[in-house]
Amino acid sequence: MFKVIYNGEIEAKAHKDVFGNTLAELAAEDKDVVYLDADLMNSSGTYKFWKENPTRAINCGISEANMMGVAAGLSAMGKKPFAHTFGPFASRRCFDQVFLSIAYAKNNVRIYGSDAGVTAAFNGGTHMPFEDMALMRAIPHATVIDVADGVELAAVLKQSKDREGLTYIRSTRKNNYQIYDPSSEFEIGKGNIIRDGKDATIIACGIMVGESMKAADMLAEKGLDVRVVDMFTVKPVDAELVKKCAEETGAIVTAENHNIVGGLGDAVSAVLLEECPVPLKKVGVNDEFGQVGPQDYLQEVYGLTAENVAKTVEEIIASKG
Repeated sequence: MFKVIYNGEIEAKAHKDVFGNTLAELAAEDKDVVYLDADLMNSSGTYKFWKENPTRAINCGISEANMMGVAAGLSAMGKKPFAHTFGPFASRRCFDQVFLSIAYAKNNVRIYGSDAGVTAAFNGGTHMPFEDMALMRAIPHATVIDVADGVELAAVLKQSKDREGLTYIRSTRKNNYQIYDPSSEFEIGKGNIIRDGKDATIIACGIMVGESMKAADMLAEKGLDVRVVDMFTVKPVDAELVKKCAEETGAIVTAENHNIVGGLGDAVSAVLLEECPVPLKKVGVNDEFGQVGPQDYLQEVYGLTAENVAKTVEEIIASKG
């Protein structure tokens, strides 16, 4: 069970610290947990872990494709590897190695791609992954996750430790809106209704979950009752929940910090087309490259704001009539 405590405030702990602390917990309880990094241990919050566990952490250097091969080999030998680098380098730079050495070879590896989408901010367009979920979704049997807050990040990291196959987890390294109480529990593959409503449903993931809750508050002031779903597992998407929301609210808006091509919106639209056709609109990056800038500016540029989500919901509710 999960408990929603969203009130518009930012969480106290950065996701990079949640990642480092959770990894240390997992390694303490399971001797087979190992960690690989592409020369970003300071950036990922795992430098302390490396110093305290020098035989359980490997700095593979700026050699991401090789790191995925090493992770696959460790899995083949019975270890439980977690591998981290920034999202674009965890996906597009080493896609062939992830596809063949990990997924095709049926190895069990957890890849953490940080600085998802616009959260890469001043690292700029080369470091700004708007396509990583699309790439990972295309790999057979892969699990693809985009977390909303640090509580959810810690939970999915723990659940993924013994999960078979490829698990790709993306998030910001920084702080996000606080969505969940620390006591919350989650199930990979199941979405969470975090606010109920009857006029339309917003299905969101990652940083857009907080923006969608904010949008729902804005819409409530106009007399609109909008449901919000945290669809943190983008693959396999919770098709039953998508269908339920379509049947009960009659319209869907998806919201993601990712290209609208190949991400959450496409996963949801595929379900709707086959199971329950209703009006659908997608909020996300409209097939563009990334750029340099502060995160709030980039969210404005790409329409990843509560205001744009609310506007899109109003449009789709009007189309229902």
